[in-house]
Amino acid sequence: MRAQTLRGALAALLSLSVLIAPLPSADALAGTTARYEAEVAAYSTGSSVESNHTGFSGSGFVNTGNAVGSYVQWTVNRSEAGPATLAFGHANGTDAIRAVDVTVNGTVVAKSVPYPSTGGWTVWKTRVTTANLNAGSNTVRVTATTADGTANLDYLDVTPTTTDWSKAMVDSTMARYTPTTIGGWSYPVGLYLYGQYLVYQRTHDPKYLTYIKSWVDRFVDPSGTINNSFNDLDSMLSGRLLVLLHHETGDTRYKVAAGKIRTRLNTYPRTTDGGFWHAATYRQHQLWGDGVFMVDPFLAEYGREFGDSTYTSKETVDQLLTYAKHLQQPNGLLRHAYDEARAQAWADPTTGLAPEVWCRAEGWYGMAVIDVLEAVPTNQPRRAELIAVLRKLVAAYAQYQDPRTGRWFQVVDKGNRADNWTETSCSSMYTFTISRAVQRGYVDPSYKATADRGYRGVLATISLGNDGRTYLNDISVGTNVGNYQYYIDRARATNDFHGLGAFLIMNEQLRG
Repeated sequence: MRAQTLRGALAALLSLSVLIAPLPSADALAGTTARYEAEVAAYSTGSSVESNHTGFSGSGFVNTGNAVGSYVQWTVNRSEAGPATLAFGHANGTDAIRAVDVTVNGTVVAKSVPYPSTGGWTVWKTRVTTANLNAGSNTVRVTATTADGTANLDYLDVTPTTTDWSKAMVDSTMARYTPTTIGGWSYPVGLYLYGQYLVYQRTHDPKYLTYIKSWVDRFVDPSGTINNSFNDLDSMLSGRLLVLLHHETGDTRYKVAAGKIRTRLNTYPRTTDGGFWHAATYRQHQLWGDGVFMVDPFLAEYGREFGDSTYTSKETVDQLLTYAKHLQQPNGLLRHAYDEARAQAWADPTTGLAPEVWCRAEGWYGMAVIDVLEAVPTNQPRRAELIAVLRKLVAAYAQYQDPRTGRWFQVVDKGNRADNWTETSCSSMYTFTISRAVQRGYVDPSYKATADRGYRGVLATISLGNDGRTYLNDISVGTNVGNYQYYIDRARATNDFHGLGAFLIMNEQLRG
């Protein structure tokens, strides 16, 4: 409902000004609902503004043509990005259900929404959906998906909402999966649950921690035994949860289980200059940018929790610098992988490097540097070298950010190609890394604007569905090393755990 006096004045101002030029919306001006009348919106050929049915708002309503594809489109201006409730005033005097798609900035946010009879052409009701809007100008379109066209459309009311996207995402994921059905011991699930732990740290909602503990306890028996050989770095990321659960509960069996990973690293194979292979048996001699996040934050936090930081601090800093020595290019970006043996089809025979800069590998590396810097002492030898690597990386992130969306491309440095696409998980990772680097003083404060643009860009990829649950789009599925076309052709998933975990890490950093 709208405040009457100020609301009416703003509505009158808006309905007049839309005919002249776009102005900031009423919600931007007053923090309340903004009304956009249908009669001053754009509409499809065959539609018309009419006033023959009483009870409408403004000076009339739009009667769309009786055809699939008939539409009404509003331009909505917002002072800042964020979620909003979209309420469409309408009347349907027939017995037929008139279904529509609702799109925001060209993306369908509600598909085949039924508009049943309202009981008469003079009986006006509202239909509500939720979507993210960008700062500045947005297009909101209602398009008929049936041959009868849309219902008569009277207005669009836009109301800003204050969704806690972290809580909404965790609640949605817990509703979709139990600790038993969410998946086995794997790095994507471990990443997501680490993000859920960050939400627990803020909210102190016990069900969030209980869920994590229930999942971990599937794999750790009462004596602390965990049935995993830990022959690849990917298998180690979820070990981070063992350290966190020991910290929260004091239960020594989590220390025993985490110790198995720590002990495995004593004999884990390395390149000649000390970098952990991505896998001991099937990715030998290879360093992947992904791999550092799988092991180094766990190891640094293990040392801090269990008094082993003399070794773990040195090891993690050395690992990150060894990887950077091979992967980081003069422009600051990192190639996806390096093969010391030059045996892989993707490896350059001279350098051993993969041919492309894949976005999530860059993200894994950046987050790993941030997390290790959080855990190791400020006087740790070579720490300054690591911060220098981070500075080059953040500068490269800023250079290759898509100016239109604020996100980053699947192949980072080739955003000018028409088939390249912006990917949500890496965009979340970069945004987190830049924001924390600014916060800790590792990089110039001017990079905050880059992080803010990234945050707005990622928020544009999340929405609430008709079921009230979150949907996060455009997430690359798990990916090996390949050429340009391989990365571009990767499936673009919704609610993939790579994206969910990265989003939570980012959102807990930037949500304010």
